[in-house]
Amino acid sequence: MDLGKVIKLLRKKQGLNQKELASRCGLSQTYLSLIEGNRKEPNLATLKAIANELNVSLPILFFMSLGKEDVPESKREMFEILEPTIKDLIKQIYSK
Repeated sequence: MDLGKVIKLLRKKQGLNQKELASRCGLSQTYLSLIEGNRKEPNLATLKAIANELNVSLPILFFMSLGKEDVPESKREMFEILEPTIKDLIKQIYSK
């Protein structure tokens, strides 16, 4: 799961820098940087605040962060088939 990468991607797509998003979420810029670099795992309340500020639901944030290694091996083939289509649909829904 790569939450940090997805948060950074969504933040940049909205034209926000780390300081702006961190401030809106009540976080320090340093802490947000650690989250985006996957060096800190935020708690659920922090993830909710970030998702809200990025105008995306928490389940969507989690799904966009999934990699095939996060899916049980018995379900990976199906995940790999569906993932590109679902992620493309999500991008269309949430793009400005």
